[in-house]
Amino acid sequence: MKKNRLIENIVHGIFLLLGLITVGCVLIITIYLVISGIPAIREIGLVPFLFGKTWASTSAQPLYGILPFILTSIYGTAGAILLGVPIGFLTAVYLSKVAPPKIKSVMETAVSLMAGIPSVVYGLIGMMVLVPGIRSLFRIPDGASLLAAIIVLAIMILPSIIKVSMTALDAVPKEYEDASLALGATPIETYFRVSVPAAKSGISAAVVLGVGRAIGEAMAIMMVAGNAPNMPSLFQSVRFLTTAVASEMAYSSGLQQQALFSIALVLFLFIMLINATLNFFLKRSKEV
Repeated sequence: MKKNRLIENIVHGIFLLLGLITVGCVLIITIYLVISGIPAIREIGLVPFLFGKTWASTSAQPLYGILPFILTSIYGTAGAILLGVPIGFLTAVYLSKVAPPKIKSVMETAVSLMAGIPSVVYGLIGMMVLVPGIRSLFRIPDGASLLAAIIVLAIMILPSIIKVSMTALDAVPKEYEDASLALGATPIETYFRVSVPAAKSGISAAVVLGVGRAIGEAMAIMMVAGNAPNMPSLFQSVRFLTTAVASEMAYSSGLQQQALFSIALVLFLFIMLINATLNFFLKRSKEV
């Protein structure tokens, strides 16, 4: 008994230490971003920085307005979620409840491969195939646009949504479905009115992961969105918060570099706000 209790205490201590390390890393990142980002906001001004419509960091009289980046990130993420979540959710329901074993095995392997593909590969394929396709289809000068970014993001978040949703649906006790079928419900009604509500928390977690992936992506978006600091338009080149930092950090210095850290701070707070909002509604729905 003493030996087992000692082992349990050691394992508990290891888990506690790992948890504290994780929390410590988040705190260090937060403190570093605040220290690095606040000076530029003080010098530029909070309102001109957040609501300014012009970003010209390398001009003779530099301007540091990031409203186009904020709106582009919001529109791009919302578009990717609206496009990717229904497809991923319905695919997860099909694979978990309807698909024959052979098809399920093949598609699960394909989804796992999609999850392992580097983001730069998605960006390369989008740049070589999607961007020319949009240019030809809509007869516009350049296909590198917000629309291309939304499509690429929607494809990139599919593996996370499908895999996590499938895990949640597979964990629903079979007795729930058997009881529903015994009461006369059809299989499709059972899946959407019994299995899906029972797996709601896991599906919601999948959506949160998808939102995080969409907001934080940089390299693939930089390759298909055009990376121009314009106000968001579906068929116009745009720049996201992430790509704004990635595209200029290598050669930045002085106030420009501090402004890029301020953008990173805004992005960090933006992600925290979205996660907190989603968690609030999830907890509220559980209480109801």
